Amino acid sequence: MSAGTDVLVIGGGAAGCMAAIAATEQGARVQLLERNAKIGRKLYITGKGRCNVTNDCTPEQVLRNVPGNGKFLYSVMDQFPPARTMEFFESIGVPLKTERGSRVFPCSDKASDIIDALLRQLRRHRVCLTEDRAVRLLLGDGRVLGAETERGERCGARCVILATGGLSYPGTGSTGDGYRMAEQAGHTVTPTAASLVPLETEGDLCQRMQGLSLRNVTLKVLNSKRKAVFQEQGELLFTHFGLSGPLVLSASAHLREFEKESYTVVIDLKPALDEQKLDARLLRELEENSNRDMSNVLSALVPRLMIPVMEQLSGIPGSTKANEVRREQRRRLLTALKGLEIPIRGKRPIAEAIVTSGGVKVKEIDPKTMESKLVKGLYFAGELLDVDAYTGGFNLQIAWATGYAAGRSAAHSALSGGEEG
Repeated sequence: MSAGTDVLVIGGGAAGCMAAIAATEQGARVQLLERNAKIGRKLYITGKGRCNVTNDCTPEQVLRNVPGNGKFLYSVMDQFPPARTMEFFESIGVPLKTERGSRVFPCSDKASDIIDALLRQLRRHRVCLTEDRAVRLLLGDGRVLGAETERGERCGARCVILATGGLSYPGTGSTGDGYRMAEQAGHTVTPTAASLVPLETEGDLCQRMQGLSLRNVTLKVLNSKRKAVFQEQGELLFTHFGLSGPLVLSASAHLREFEKESYTVVIDLKPALDEQKLDARLLRELEENSNRDMSNVLSALVPRLMIPVMEQLSGIPGSTKANEVRREQRRRLLTALKGLEIPIRGKRPIAEAIVTSGGVKVKEIDPKTMESKLVKGLYFAGELLDVDAYTGGFNLQIAWATGYAAGRSAAHSALSGGEEG
């Protein structure tokens, strides 16, 4: 076994890097195990490569954007709120800006600036960066003693922080290693599922509009009882499998019961107009273009790719003259424009998800320190936990906050001989 260190961090993503930095700030000697040649592989692709670092809001607002187990994060979000995250990155040389929805990005719009700054900080604090993959925890007498790697190295440590990520984007190294090690230590791993992921739809409506992007539409999701479980205005994209885009990713986080629920997406293509005003506009278009084909009239109302779909849903052939449209056909067109219904078949695979829902059961973890209640000296941080949030920088904020708490607590425990959590 290697000589050993105070704190061994497994995983060099957002949570792991923050944990390593927080531990060294307390004076601990830290080794960071990362299976990739570079740290922060997943950070490169967050926020479309711009890295939505956090959300400029209060800790309470963060928790309101966590659909399950939000209360578990109360303490760590108090220790390291979004304001601390912003202060931290600006202090290490990354100027930030706040955009729509209070989303925070680097002024440069480059995720690489965040990763480079974290790497500089790790080196400044003399964190020992090791390119290797942890495969098994070393355990004994009810506590963690280190980890064994793929190359056969036995890394001894007084405390170990598991920050290996979930199952989303496996190409970045998130392949479930942390879940297996948590179970090895006796922890429960709740069923994992995709969250913040595109949706597959029934029928062929979306396929017929493949590649069409819509802005400023309202998307509502109804459950089998026709109760709205999500509603928001924004941007979406029709694809070969169904629906994608920011609105759809946000909606997917609310769809958690496919085994016993059915869901239908309802799209309002004209949210700025109520039904009465839109109907008045339709009447005006029909009157002003009375001798024109409806395919031409519809081009003033919807994008080109959507015209055949509207013709089908309204029952108005494109060759019909505007002055021949019957009242019931106009009503069906109005309904399609204000409430285009698309049944959802399910979510895309977890490998395409931004985050994983499910994970290490939070009741088995101390919410103040992120230490295991089952194994002394073992800590958890980031997506590995059974905590996930909606889009908007909230998931990265959870990573920074849990990483900070785990790193700080592990350092205190290691330096005091394991007498405090």
